[in-house]
Parts: sequence; structure tokens; C-alpha cells
Amino acid sequence: MSGAGAMTADVVVCGAGIAGLAAAHALAVGQALRVVIVSEHAPMALTSDKSTEAYRNWWPGPDDAMVRFMNRSIDILEQWAEHSGNRFLLNRRGYVYATARAEKAAEFEASAALASAQGAGPVRRYASVAEASSYVRSASMGWKDHPDGADLFFDREAIRAHFPWLSSDVCAVLHARRCGWLSGQQLGMQLLEEFRAAGGVLVEGRVEAVPQVGGRVSGVRVALAGGAGVEIACPVFVNAAGPHARQVGAMCGMDLPLFSEAHYKIAVEDVHGVVDRGTGLVILDDPVPLAWSDDERVELAADSDTAWLTKSLPAGIHLRPEGYGASKTVLMLWDYHGDHRYDVPEFPLPEDPYYSEVVLRGMCALAPGLAPYVERLPHCYVDGGYYTKTVENRPLIGPAGADGAYVCAAFSGFGLMAAPAAAELLAGQIVGRGRPEYERAFLLSRYEDAEYREILGRWGGTGQL
Repeated sequence: MSGAGAMTADVVVCGAGIAGLAAAHALAVGQALRVVIVSEHAPMALTSDKSTEAYRNWWPGPDDAMVRFMNRSIDILEQWAEHSGNRFLLNRRGYVYATARAEKAAEFEASAALASAQGAGPVRRYASVAEASSYVRSASMGWKDHPDGADLFFDREAIRAHFPWLSSDVCAVLHARRCGWLSGQQLGMQLLEEFRAAGGVLVEGRVEAVPQVGGRVSGVRVALAGGAGVEIACPVFVNAAGPHARQVGAMCGMDLPLFSEAHYKIAVEDVHGVVDRGTGLVILDDPVPLAWSDDERVELAADSDTAWLTKSLPAGIHLRPEGYGASKTVLMLWDYHGDHRYDVPEFPLPEDPYYSEVVLRGMCALAPGLAPYVERLPHCYVDGGYYTKTVENRPLIGPAGADGAYVCAAFSGFGLMAAPAAAELLAGQIVGRGRPEYERAFLLSRYEDAEYREILGRWGGTGQL
């Protein structure tokens, strides 16, 4: 690579979120290529910074592509954790799905059988307290010697014994085990340091154009942070621009089928110790009507801007403890307005003045002990980011547009967990080897297949929380 004004590289990666860092790491460290990352934001500072930092191999149907993809990604995460002395605090506490509906309990059993058949691991079923005595609680830290598969509870007494802080209405619990969370920032910095040690370069600037000669990428034009510009000569360009991926894709002659959703979360200090600090990420898989007094309900219903608060809101409330030791922080999320879609994301995110109170009120259906926080609302730290996704909520990894142009994007809310396997797949595509069978599920060309388009019409659930 040369000095200011003119540079050369084997690959230029646009974006320094977790997808861009992992892709650049796979190419520079794994393939010994000369790689430049271009980003107008600090690494891990746009959407990756807003993550709940969780991972899972639990992706029931309609085929096994996501399970195999995520199992491979988790394999790599565990290798990186082993190599670094678990610098990024990988745990395997699991995902805990709960329901108070008998029909949903039956769905848990069916989806668990499907996920198991697709490679997520065995299912252990408990229909009594005695059967549940063999249940193994997750350790707070680490991933070694932990169960995989899932534990499925159908006995209320057994649920009370192992999850006493959950609502007594809960009639079934599904604890998916090869799941947990990690420190996304520490992982990102580990990848960046190893990338730089392999000769990789990070350029602070904005990709302005992707010039092409004869239909093939010839370089990348960058507007630097200080106002100057630089042309980087290269034959390969990777679009890992997260919520900006559709706009960057247009520079390569491709209108990518992407849209973005605004997702928020809150951080609350659980000073009353309601939430089990050793639990996994807990999801209530039921719609939730918010509890209001009669007067509050009448007042809210009378205003068209707030009438929606009196209706049942979608399933998907989830929470997890944040931090270790003396930490009391709990992260809480609820995508009750997932239909707010953006072709061009807005920054900063649009404000939701009701979010903190709505989430806390909804959480009481999962954990009634949280009710005192509704009576006197605590300070809540609110942030969020965009889930950039395809219609079926599967990523785009592969060629996109001009020869030499690739996309590694559309990771919705699962970028941290998918980035290792996505980067490995992308690197294999660029150097021409190491192409797993599940690649077909993530290529842009899948939309050209008439049979696939027909499947999309009856796709159903996508694994989105």
C-alpha cells in the first residue's frame, strides 16, 4: 500500500462494524491479503455498538441452513475465545423462551423437534418435578462442558422450582442451550488488533464511488475525514455497510433488496433483585395487553396517538442481565412497532417517548416482581439501532453487482453471532475455495430462482425475535 493520494489493496471493505471487521480479519489474517477498511465511523460505533450481544444456534425451519451456519459461527467464536483466554467474555447461558398459552407450549415442542432434527442438538423433556431434577443450570461464565440442544419444561411446579421469578401463569419453558452472549466491543477490538498486526489498514473516510473498468471493480474513491480524497486501486470491494448497505450497493450497480427497522432497548438498574442474575436471555413468546387503571385506559383510548397502548401488543418481550459481579443492570427489549420500516435509515433514530414505560409495563407479564418499577418509573437508559434485513430475514453474502463486488450485510439483529461464519464464507468466495453447502441460502442469486420465490410466499416465521 502506498501513501496519501494513491493506495493499492487486494480488497477494500466498506464498514467497520462487526461484519466489516470480521470480513477484513478473515481476508487479512486468514488469507494473507492486503486489506483496507474504509469507515466514516469509529469501529463498532454505529449499529454493532447497540447490540444486545447475544448468540444462538436455535433457528427452527424452514430448512437447516441457519442452524448449520450459526453452529459454524459459534464454533469459530469458541475458537477465538480459547485463543484469547476468553477476552470477550463468551458465556453459554442459553435463551429461555416462556409462554402462558397451551397452544404455544405445543408449538415449543414442535419447533424443538424441528430444530433438533436440523442440528441444534437433543431435546430433554420434563413433565414433572422428578424428571426436571436432571436439569443442569447454566454456569454464569464460559462455554465448555455445557449442554447443547434444549430443555423443555411442561410442568408448572418444575418451572417454579427452576425459574421462580417468572410469572406463575407460565406453563411451558424452552431453554435453548447453545446460546448466550459476549462482549461485542471486546470481540471487535480483538479482530481489529489482529487485522492490523497482519498489515491491515483502517482509513477514516466515506466511500464516494466504486469505479469500474469493463464491468469490473477497479478501485474505490474515498472522501477522507479531513476533506481530502484518496483513490484506492483494488480488484475487490466488499459492501459491509450495515444500514447503509443498500445505498453502497447502488455504487456497484445493484439495488439490494434490503430495508431497515428501528429497534430500541433500555438498561434498568434492578435494585430490588427481581431478575435472576444467572439466567440466560429470557423471552416471553406471548402477546401482552398492558395493565392500566380504568381512568388511564379511557384517557389513552380517547387520543388517536395513544389508543394503540390499550390494545394487545406483539409477542417478543425479552431481557437479560448485563454485567457481572455487583452489577444490577438488566437489558430489556420489545419490538412492538417492528412495522416502522426505512429504505433510508435516519440518524439519530426517531425517538419513542413511550418506550421505557411500555417495556417496563409489558415486562410485568413475564416477571410480576418488576411491578414496583412501574409504580415509580426508574431512570432508564434508552438506545437502539437498525435491523437491516431481507424479506425472509436471511443475510446476503456473496457477489453483488459488478465483477469483484461483494455484499456481506442484512444481518438484522444477529450480526455479532453471524459475523464469524459470514466472514469465513465471504473469504472463501473471494479466493475461490472453502464454500459450504449453506452458501446457497445466502447468495443474492437465490431471488432469481422461481421455486425459491414461491417458497417465500409461504415462508412463515423467520426466527426474528
